[in-house]
Amino acid sequence: MAKIEGNIQGIRKSALNQLEALFDMPISPDVYVSQEILDTICKISNEYNREIAIYISRNGKVLDITIGTNATVELKAVSTRRGDNRLSGVRCIHTHPNGMGRLSNVDTSALLALKFDAITAVGCLDGNVTEMQTATLNPETESGFEFLPLISGSLIPHDLWFEAIVNADYLVGNSTNEEIDDVERVLLVGIDDEASLEELKNLAETANVEVVDMVLQKRSKADSSTYIGEGKVDEIAQIIQLKAVDTLICDDEITSVMQRNLESTLKIKVIDRTALILDIFAKHSKSSESKLQVEAAQLRYRSQRLTGMGIVLSRLGGGIGTRGPGETKLEVDRRRIQTRLAFLEEEIKNIAAQRSLRRKEREKSEIPIIALVGYTNAGKSSLLNQLTDAGAYVEDKLFATLDSLTRKFKLSNGQEVLLVDTVGFIEKLPHFLVKTFASTLEEVALADVIVVVVDSSDDEKYKHLKVVEETLERLKAGDKPTIIAF
Repeated sequence: MAKIEGNIQGIRKSALNQLEALFDMPISPDVYVSQEILDTICKISNEYNREIAIYISRNGKVLDITIGTNATVELKAVSTRRGDNRLSGVRCIHTHPNGMGRLSNVDTSALLALKFDAITAVGCLDGNVTEMQTATLNPETESGFEFLPLISGSLIPHDLWFEAIVNADYLVGNSTNEEIDDVERVLLVGIDDEASLEELKNLAETANVEVVDMVLQKRSKADSSTYIGEGKVDEIAQIIQLKAVDTLICDDEITSVMQRNLESTLKIKVIDRTALILDIFAKHSKSSESKLQVEAAQLRYRSQRLTGMGIVLSRLGGGIGTRGPGETKLEVDRRRIQTRLAFLEEEIKNIAAQRSLRRKEREKSEIPIIALVGYTNAGKSSLLNQLTDAGAYVEDKLFATLDSLTRKFKLSNGQEVLLVDTVGFIEKLPHFLVKTFASTLEEVALADVIVVVVDSSDDEKYKHLKVVEETLERLKAGDKPTIIAF
């Protein structure tokens, strides 16, 4: 039997039974929504001061009923359509217990994103309908939808709504978009400050996604359950509906519990700053060494995500890929990750050994080594190109360089030195990421002199300089002779 979804806590069993009875109530094909349905949802909506959404198919069957809060209700993807270029075949009717039967921006955004046949807001006061407003899609309008005339009372004339839906279905089915926008739309959330959130935006744009909005909720520490707190989650849920968000990105590394809770509530993908950085690394890795290092870092990150998830993962029987009957999926995943990690670490170790041999050859020549370090996108590769015509890849994006590059250079006194360009540093860089790139970053620890490159036009240059100094300490290179180049 179909059940009522959403915020049902505190709703009496008798009220839930009344709503469940609507699933079995036939609706005539020429009726948009029956008077009995409107009376029931308005009465319960006002009694508990909560919005209620009901979804009805074209053949008059109630498919879903969801209860929300006093200010919002989840508008979900309920569909009977056979193709993406058709309407959903479902109309959504939802109550506003404050008596205002007007569609909000969130409502019309849901109409556009979910391609409802129609969406209706029903104003309810003292258990009665005050007014109703309905909208249908119309690709020929600037907004992409149009409103039906505002109706006082409970009934929409059949010829009015039926003609609007038929017209919308025709227009949507025959509309041709020259450009299909398949860019991932992301919402950024953070708890530190605007500068950190702005950097997260730069990271997201480097990953070629569209940032549709940013939300800052200043907190002394992350909420252990949802990172930003339950109240802010409700606000973010509305933004997600309003702006058709695909992915939420958190500005800090979050736990698997936070990730699971957010995805369960928001119904979209949730990742954190670390996952975003790893994605950028994967896109920008060119050499075999950096590709191995990135894969190892991704596996270490995923192994952390597995922690504490054994309860919710289903158990597997015996068969290929399992050690025996009853082994959990968690155990299988963890074992596979450890096996692959061991292989990658061995490969990285072999490459590091080759690098060590080349370094010893350089040491025999007694040519001093100068390492160029700095915050990501500070201009290290540009400086190397300017000094040596190295042809290092340069782009105004974060982490454009992942591989170290070494070039000879003559100082003004004629002495020959080796300049080494290295991967950039960034705030909130996880320790395991430093460990993964240890063989590459070893160039910094073994250099004779370090040149810290600072972008003088950067408003956060002194903050970024501090991050670089702290990272050098982590690499045990804080005591090296250092030149700061602005």
